[in-house]
Amino acid sequence: MTFSTFFAFFLNGLTSAMTFFIIASGLTLIYGVLRILNLAHGSLFMLGAFFTFQLTHWFGNFWYALIFAPFICAVAGVIMERIFIRPVYGLPIPFQLLLTFGLMLLITDIVRIFWGVAFRTATEPQVLSGTMNILGISYPRYNIFVIVVGILVCIFIWILLTKTRFGKMIRASSSDREVANGLGINVPSLYTVVFGIGAWLAGLSGVLAAPLRSIMLEMDVHTIIEAFAIVVIGGLGSIPGALIGSLLLGQLNSFGTLYIPRFEMAFMYVLMAIILLIRPKGLLGEEVS
Repeated sequence: MTFSTFFAFFLNGLTSAMTFFIIASGLTLIYGVLRILNLAHGSLFMLGAFFTFQLTHWFGNFWYALIFAPFICAVAGVIMERIFIRPVYGLPIPFQLLLTFGLMLLITDIVRIFWGVAFRTATEPQVLSGTMNILGISYPRYNIFVIVVGILVCIFIWILLTKTRFGKMIRASSSDREVANGLGINVPSLYTVVFGIGAWLAGLSGVLAAPLRSIMLEMDVHTIIEAFAIVVIGGLGSIPGALIGSLLLGQLNSFGTLYIPRFEMAFMYVLMAIILLIRPKGLLGEEVS
């Protein structure tokens, strides 16, 4: 394998890893703080992708979608948490899974009503079209943009959780809700904000993925499977674990399809099985950090 080929596949894996990380970080953040396994998280990703199609169709401007689609998904997440999720806090996981599975079906039906079942596409902005030269290879500008946004999101989450008062409140609430209440933290409102941030991240991932893949109804199911695999690999509730899991899965998918394309669908499950055999709680345990 030449260096050019290796580097191109490495960048492909990194592009996938960044979209994986953005959605998986939202999922693991919600679980780490709220202790909710949200099956509808992939549906918020799908909403972000469909809103990207709609906004670019209306205004012919991808940047409007990048700004407004994640915000719309965040608002949808806040409504979802306030009306549907809040009553199941503290209930056994099967109740949470049943509720969020029902929400996933509801969102799928809403998308079907408004956009039908046909495949949709979204195009990258003109300034990001074409390729650029990186270490001797021509690589799509938009993919580089996705990688950069993913890195910026990673930095943003790290600063939010470790360098701000809000992050301290999140860590306190995830450790002990009763103690957090005793310290004067409005835990229900904090939960709503955290769920909204997780939904915003899911919507942002959907926006970034829209120009890279077909926009269709079934994309939420495949996406939530990938996101759950990543958070299980990295450790439920661990943001650094979500990053490591995303990088591993992205590179495995990229190079795996190069060498063993027939087993493309199996790579994720094999990796997850190996990690769980070695570390049943995932690579980095169970904490928001």
